[in-house]
Amino acid sequence: MHGYELRKRLNLMLGWSRVLSYGSLYPALKKMLRGSLIEEHTTLPVPGVPVTRRPRIVYRVTEAGTREFQQLMSEVGPTAWEDDNFDIRFAFFGSTDMEIRLRVLEGRRTRLQERLDRVQSQLSLTQAEVDRYAAELQRHGVESVEREVRWLSDLINAERSLDRIELQHPPKPQPEQQPQ
Repeated sequence: MHGYELRKRLNLMLGWSRVLSYGSLYPALKKMLRGSLIEEHTTLPVPGVPVTRRPRIVYRVTEAGTREFQQLMSEVGPTAWEDDNFDIRFAFFGSTDMEIRLRVLEGRRTRLQERLDRVQSQLSLTQAEVDRYAAELQRHGVESVEREVRWLSDLINAERSLDRIELQHPPKPQPEQQPQ
């Protein structure tokens, strides 16, 4: 894809809460080019069509890029469930092993639950010291984290249910097609 299309698709995948700017996209593309994770191709003008703009640069993932992506998606640890990385990891869960998905979801839930416990223990101490707007902001933050913890729990339960269904009813092998 070219940069504009790539940015548009990533922003659709990541949702409204995380917008990728050109200022972060193009330096990341340049870094991936230097690491041979992607390659760039310049589109050629179509014969007979007047050239109204410069040729577009199209980026393609290399084999090394595919291997690097698979390696990154298989890593499990604190960086996988931190605020800066979780949304991106989650957006690509479709190409991640179920065990890894579960570990990342559980790690994220544990991290948020720890944060929630800490904030709730301090909330009663600060309620008397803040005005109603700061208190409302604190309440909103607590509710947001509680909602995400419930969402993660639902996802974890769904993953485990899916695993049980697949163990009880493994997919049937497809018969091989004979060449005609």
